[in-house]
Amino acid sequence: MPEHIKMPAVEPVVRYNANGTQTAFSFPFPIFASEDLSVFLNGAQQISGFAITGAGNTSGGMVTFSTAPASGVIVTLQRILPIERVTDFLEGGDFSALSINNELDYMVAAIQQVERENETALRYGEHETPGVSVLPDRAVRANKALGFDGNGDPVAVSLEGSMAAPDFTPVGTGAATRTSHDKFSDLISVKDFGAVGDGLANDTVAIQNALAAHDAVFLPKGTYLITSTITLGTRKTLFGAGQKSVIKCQSNAFNAIEIPNGFTTLQNLRIEGGNVAIKLYGGASECVQNTVSDVQIFAPNIGVQLDGYNDTNKPCYWNNFERVLIDQPVTHGVHLTKTGAGDTPNANKFHACRVYSHGADITGGGFYVQHGAFNNSFIDCEANVKGTAQGCFIIGAGSDKTLLVNPFAESNNSVPNIKLEAGSIETSIFNLLSASDGAAIWDLSGGQYTAYNAGFPNKNRLQKTTVTDMNATLQRFDTEFIDSSGTVNLDLSHSVHLVSSFGGALTVNLPNATSAVGVMMVVKKIDSSANVITIAETSGAGPDGRSYTLGAENDFAMMISNGAEWFVISSNRAPGNTRFHDGSGTYDIDMAVDTYLLSSFGGAMTARLPPANAAKAVGRTITIKKTDVSANAITVTEQGGSGPDQSSQVLNAQYKAITVTSDGGQWFVVSKYL
Repeated sequence: MPEHIKMPAVEPVVRYNANGTQTAFSFPFPIFASEDLSVFLNGAQQISGFAITGAGNTSGGMVTFSTAPASGVIVTLQRILPIERVTDFLEGGDFSALSINNELDYMVAAIQQVERENETALRYGEHETPGVSVLPDRAVRANKALGFDGNGDPVAVSLEGSMAAPDFTPVGTGAATRTSHDKFSDLISVKDFGAVGDGLANDTVAIQNALAAHDAVFLPKGTYLITSTITLGTRKTLFGAGQKSVIKCQSNAFNAIEIPNGFTTLQNLRIEGGNVAIKLYGGASECVQNTVSDVQIFAPNIGVQLDGYNDTNKPCYWNNFERVLIDQPVTHGVHLTKTGAGDTPNANKFHACRVYSHGADITGGGFYVQHGAFNNSFIDCEANVKGTAQGCFIIGAGSDKTLLVNPFAESNNSVPNIKLEAGSIETSIFNLLSASDGAAIWDLSGGQYTAYNAGFPNKNRLQKTTVTDMNATLQRFDTEFIDSSGTVNLDLSHSVHLVSSFGGALTVNLPNATSAVGVMMVVKKIDSSANVITIAETSGAGPDGRSYTLGAENDFAMMISNGAEWFVISSNRAPGNTRFHDGSGTYDIDMAVDTYLLSSFGGAMTARLPPANAAKAVGRTITIKKTDVSANAITVTEQGGSGPDQSSQVLNAQYKAITVTSDGGQWFVVSKYL
């Protein structure tokens, strides 16, 4: 049976002065487990970089560092136990000597720990009778020093007339003493430069001087009147004490704050008025990586404006806005634009920003991306605007790849929730909450957007998409109806085309196959006229390398492009795919149907087949039958050729018929009844 720990009268702490090479340090007191030993370097507790051995040994153990502590570092090893008891002895159960010994050892170790802590406390000497050891009440000792009265008992002593210590030392391990001047220099206030903050005195110069002299400037509680623009230079910070730190513009004739460069911070304050409350643009340098957070803007013409300005080498990119409230803007809440020859504002991030009209008129948009490209994103943003607005969110003609995630739009008077102007490209909208009575998404872009859980009545609208495995419970196709004659050129906006040629023969041109990779199109004839619909290709050979004809009602063809040519993948010859003609003279067989019922009651007729090598004839089989009782013959010939089986075929009585086919070289008689 192993021997239990014995608790020697050894102080449970040991210190060493490291020499830069020693890695192993012993501790001469026992610990129950490695977690009971705390390791400190210069008073800072360490949690890794060492190993502890010897737990459970009465004589102690060893701490071995993976890297030797630097020379002069004080290494402290101290046993620190939680003062607790987590075991119990069962009533009437076995009484284990080992268990009771372990409990007693733990208690002794805890008592040693408390004893050591008491030794470090201020206390009366053994030769003195203890006096009052209770501090004066909090209210009595506030702003006082601790002193001692004539009996040597603690009392609160006034600081009046005393000199403050010239140095400052914070409480805590590793604290360093600094001069009061050095300490006060940590935080520069605009009041250090003469700002008053009463809303009456002109504090413009004081704020400008503070920012010119220091990189980080504090705006204490107060209202600071300005009469011209405050500029934040590169890597400057202006921060307030919250919404009680107010910058107030004397009028809206000038911009309140301009950031013409990068890496600045503006936070925790309020701005009232201004033409533009906060304007970012590449003026002095690139306007990049600026941060605006926890700012409230009240009654500007424009709340926040990002301007691509006039130099492409000084772009307005990668700026960040968090928790910005724009209250009662006159024109726009947030405006992304380009006033010169610079680049558009790109890749700027807005999170949890809100534009609120608060009942005041607004003439533009809550958020207006007039110009901007490549992932300007608005996440968890809200536009609650009066019915005088042009839109809650407006995505303008100069925008490309704008991202809206969880937008909240609210208004009245038919103001659109999201307006996509003509020219906007690839806008993405996710989880739109539409609380305006205008259109959820007013699309003037020609479908240049993707929507997920957004819009009405269709919540989702996808652009070019690849699906590897899809189970569709219901499919709908965007269908185009065409009722015309002559020529119609199809584009890529629809897949299904229902076509009527009632007004005359019609040619439908597919887009060129090279511009329609993977596209499927259906063309169907829906009228009962004899006018043929010819399916051809713009600047191409047509489906299956030729023109395709639909001659009867309900004839259709389904085609797909592989990027080089169109292929027919499905078609039909509907029941009743027959042409009836009553006439005389020459009648050209157009190959639009399979069966031609001809009447020559009015005079002799020549039924002229197309040339056997014509694209519409190759591989086709048709039947021609005489239906009338007259003696006028119907002669079947070939345009530019000899005719079926190299000769003209005559149908000279009612019900006489002939079936012919072309192999591309000549017409052959398949069957005949002459």
